[in-house]
Amino acid sequence: MSISFDREKIIDCMFDPITSEILAELENGKKECSTLSLKFSMSELDVLKRLDYLIKCKFLFKTTENEKCFLSANIEKLGSLLEDSDAFDGAINGLEKMDSYLN
Repeated sequence: MSISFDREKIIDCMFDPITSEILAELENGKKECSTLSLKFSMSELDVLKRLDYLIKCKFLFKTTENEKCFLSANIEKLGSLLEDSDAFDGAINGLEKMDSYLN
């Protein structure tokens, strides 16, 4: 059974500056939560809270091995969201508009 999700909320999560950096770390494979915690100077719990909606909607996978927490990206699902979404174009347009105001 497919989990329904709020597409706009997923896009907002993905474009959050810290979350997008975490996602970039996960592009190359799974990472231990403690490693992400150290890299981003936040507790493991804070990392998991930040990524909670993405995990719940299966855009990220949370696994436990030898009592250690690991995260990995569902690259296909993340990619298909952006490919199939006008929201991505809207986000790009929004960023371009914001950039024009700043310049």
